[in-house]
Amino acid sequence: MVDDIANTQGIVPTLPELVALRGAVAGRRAARLGRHGVGGQALSPLRGRGMEYAESREYVAGDDARHIDWRLTARTGRAHTKLYQAERERLSLIVADTSPSLYFGTRVRYKSVQAARAGAVAAWAAARDGDRIAALRGSVREPPVTPASGARGALRVLDALVRWYRGPPPDDAGLEVALDHAARLLRPGSRLVVLADPASFAAVPERRWPTLAQHHEVIVLLLVDPLELAPPTGRLPFHSGGHRVELDLGSAAQRQRWRNTFAAPVDAAVQSLPLRGVRVQALSTDASSESWLPLLGRARPMVA
Repeated sequence: MVDDIANTQGIVPTLPELVALRGAVAGRRAARLGRHGVGGQALSPLRGRGMEYAESREYVAGDDARHIDWRLTARTGRAHTKLYQAERERLSLIVADTSPSLYFGTRVRYKSVQAARAGAVAAWAAARDGDRIAALRGSVREPPVTPASGARGALRVLDALVRWYRGPPPDDAGLEVALDHAARLLRPGSRLVVLADPASFAAVPERRWPTLAQHHEVIVLLLVDPLELAPPTGRLPFHSGGHRVELDLGSAAQRQRWRNTFAAPVDAAVQSLPLRGVRVQALSTDASSESWLPLLGRARPMVA
């Protein structure tokens, strides 16, 4: 059994390694509530959707007349107004791209394994922050992982990540379908973490991102391999369909085609997403799986 795990290390994710990432999150302080940030179980002075009744107090000049507590006012003979607070459990939703291009890697681990690990970090961070945790992928048949809080919610998501990133699911319908599902599940103030191959990201219409970021905290993690971003100069051999294929990356034209395929979508995302209110990071297969956690504490990018 130990030999089997050693032979697949970095190729397929395992539940024990995803559970172990809880320690990487536990040592980091939870994101602080800021002017443009979103905290977990903090109260909010805002009123509206996503708010729940907290208490009533006597009306003072300047209070919104729409929130007068008429029953208490009638009972006491003095005007009272209702106070509201944010719902105590925010939803953290992890959207997992399961494109076949993710099941590849040349350094440390496959991109799919890094995606599973980054998703596990997101799940444990959500549990730490007191959120309800859910996950989904682009499938027309498989329902989302039902939102739940605490370790129970995190473990449900981890189990799904292991299944999804063990190998390419035969019914993958693409990242855009996954985002369609996410839009129906999210509520104002939710946190959305998207695990995506750059090619999958490039296929999503740009207009979708500012729409999501308008009401939610959105983080996009682009899974990349060092070979994709910095290929060697010279002939690069591949095995495809049982055949050996060589690319001559000493050719300027071939290197440009390589860059257009792999590096250009990453550069485009890193430049464009912050302008749309989305935090983004390219996460390499040889990077620490929790290296993106500082994104949770940053102020939300201001939309131009």
